[in-house]
Amino acid sequence: MVGQTLIQKILAKASGKETEGVVENEIVFVSPHRILSHDNSAAISKTFYKMVGPNGKIWDHEKIFIALDHAVPPPDAVKAGNHTVIRKFVKDQGIKYFYEGGTGICHEVLPAKGHVPPNVVILGSDSHTTTHGAFGAAGIPIGRTETASVWAIGETWLKVPESIKIILDGSLPKGVYAKDVILEIIRQITAAGATYNSIEFYGSSVKKLSMSERMTLSNLTAEMGAKAGIFPVDDVTDEWNKQFEFQYDRITADEDAKYIKTLELEVSNLTPRIAKPHKVDNVVPIEELGKTTIDVALIGTCTNGRLDDLEIAANILKDKTIHPNVRLLVYPASQEILLQATREGIIETLVAAGGQIGIPACGPCLGAYGGCIASGEKAISSANRNFKGRMGSKEDTGIYLASPATVAKSALAGYITAEEE
Repeated sequence: MVGQTLIQKILAKASGKETEGVVENEIVFVSPHRILSHDNSAAISKTFYKMVGPNGKIWDHEKIFIALDHAVPPPDAVKAGNHTVIRKFVKDQGIKYFYEGGTGICHEVLPAKGHVPPNVVILGSDSHTTTHGAFGAAGIPIGRTETASVWAIGETWLKVPESIKIILDGSLPKGVYAKDVILEIIRQITAAGATYNSIEFYGSSVKKLSMSERMTLSNLTAEMGAKAGIFPVDDVTDEWNKQFEFQYDRITADEDAKYIKTLELEVSNLTPRIAKPHKVDNVVPIEELGKTTIDVALIGTCTNGRLDDLEIAANILKDKTIHPNVRLLVYPASQEILLQATREGIIETLVAAGGQIGIPACGPCLGAYGGCIASGEKAISSANRNFKGRMGSKEDTGIYLASPATVAKSALAGYITAEEE
């Protein structure tokens, strides 16, 4: 057997080809451990019934995961109606894993509720399904029509991706975070540089990254066009999985596995990074940006809305008040995170500083509700996209992506900065 990468081994397992393995660009049929969707489940359900007829049934009520998170609470009657359609579909089909609005963002809730063991395929009708690679799984985004088909028959075809190896060495300097690392990686790989590739993370730095930090990196591999962004299972993964009853082996890539590209990055030399409008790969060191004033500062989303992200921001904002010209929006990634942050006084600190706490959901990240920016306004955000119109108006706006620490410091200053007051 030719040397296998992580994605090859996971797809071989999911397609029943563990013995012979799979080769790059081969078409395989895989059955997912879970398939996730969110508010788009309303549209998917309609496609599903067109495929199977009005009385059709899903293939497995325990493998479908739906979380309402994109428009919570619904800002208009149309989105409220979509939620009604989804609730009826869940009830009619007996779907076991349905999470109401306010539970949290699908990519946070799925692993937190014990749905992501290592070595499995997680399919999702959301581009940031790559997040689940942090847990040693292959989180693979698919389209809505394909999702409806998987609901019906329980499998889909995939082309086995070629793989890119990223080696991270060194220790993060003070004030530099996982978000800065992945923004620098995106700068070097570019927004289309990993299209339909699988990315694997290695190096001495990886062993020091928490599960939350790994989720940030895997999440943003989608912004390079990647089909998956996977961390090998290690002690950090095993420690996380102690809360669940998973049975798994540590799958590792073979020493002679083939990679189309290898990127080595010494993180000890990094400074805070900023992705300027209107592309995620338009990344510069913050010291090269110049003084850019902001109107909105957003902390949260599936990229950086976890407890450690909120705590980092709270430590910066403690006993301080944000700039009078800035609106600070805070969207915890889940209800569990919100509750824990409340117990630890983090929420109190953020509110006292002037923060507006949102329902655990996507919020203004998708530009539909919850703090959109107006024409002419600028935002600094810990989210994953800065396309024109992403947070609201498509006219003369600018979204800058950064770590929660940089967002918090900028909210205090009134302009983008990584310097403490």
